[in-house]
Amino acid sequence: MLVVLSVTLYMLFPDAMIRPRAREFGVKLGRLQSGRLNAITDVEGVGVGHVTVVEGDSVRTGVTAIAPHQDDVFLRKVTAAVDLFNPYGKATGFPQIMSEGVIETPIMLTETMNTWQVANSVLEYYSQERGYRIKTFNPVVGETNGGYLTDNLNRRIGNHELFEAIKKATSPEGCGLVEEGNVGGGTPMTGYGFKGGIGTASRISGDVTVGVLVQLNCGEKDDLTIAGVPVGREIKMPEPELSPGNSIMMIVATNVLLDSRQLTKLAKRAVLGLARTGTFGGNGSGDFALAFTTDAKSPEEALGKRVQGDGFLNVLYQAVVEATEESVVNALFKSETMIGYQGHTRFGLPLDQVREIFGRYGRPLA
Repeated sequence: MLVVLSVTLYMLFPDAMIRPRAREFGVKLGRLQSGRLNAITDVEGVGVGHVTVVEGDSVRTGVTAIAPHQDDVFLRKVTAAVDLFNPYGKATGFPQIMSEGVIETPIMLTETMNTWQVANSVLEYYSQERGYRIKTFNPVVGETNGGYLTDNLNRRIGNHELFEAIKKATSPEGCGLVEEGNVGGGTPMTGYGFKGGIGTASRISGDVTVGVLVQLNCGEKDDLTIAGVPVGREIKMPEPELSPGNSIMMIVATNVLLDSRQLTKLAKRAVLGLARTGTFGGNGSGDFALAFTTDAKSPEEALGKRVQGDGFLNVLYQAVVEATEESVVNALFKSETMIGYQGHTRFGLPLDQVREIFGRYGRPLA
């Protein structure tokens, strides 16, 4: 009998509860200070909601909602921008963001073949749950391909899962700690040949806050680099890795009032943080970044000084790079081994080996 579990994978794989984040393990990335939660939800008002679906041996999927604020995004749109570093993907809504400079729905992340299911369910949410008679609509959905661990033709995500994810993201709990690893849209993903998934981090400087959330599904094992240490090529695995993952979604949020042109410049820096972890952006890797602002602080308020031109963006650029790098590493640290479709297995990053490798490279971890 198939049992649908719309719960987090923490309940299914208890070892996830004890897998540390990078900083808890002693790996410090970057120079700026992290926020209180070290998550995208350090940007006030931003919420995250995951729904994870596991069925039998062949379905490992889910959906993640990122709410830019706790009001109705359709009625109070937020300024946004997109960078298509390598647009090998099936995202919906991105061309209109690039043209108009705003988003009007929560940002949804899922598995490739569920992209259009989720976009349809976002429309159903606004027509059924909100009761809107909509003549034009731009649902924002990003995806990565988890077909190694899930039967992605199953297309299991529908209205129930989508509605629940948005409900979670727009609740007080959604603005708190963010679950990472094998949850939501990150459930079936691969990162550098290991188990990938959801990761998040943040940076603050004065009143500037930048948060990043990634859905990691890219990179080849031997390229994995953590804090400058070539971890991937040193790790010994119990069996050869069969295929790398492809694609990553990188969501950047800030509380600083920026226009879409400036947010485009922020979004472009996300891939620099990703590059620090080793990927070269393979041809089939859809690498997308979406940045938005909650408009909470003017640049003058956030920086405490008069601002002219775009030079003030430098601190935000650094924050995006550092938070993206740490989000990728957190996704690897928090994702646990998973067995899925046709018995395929992705092993969690072996943290005991990571500790030994850091020591061997003269970087002992506390």
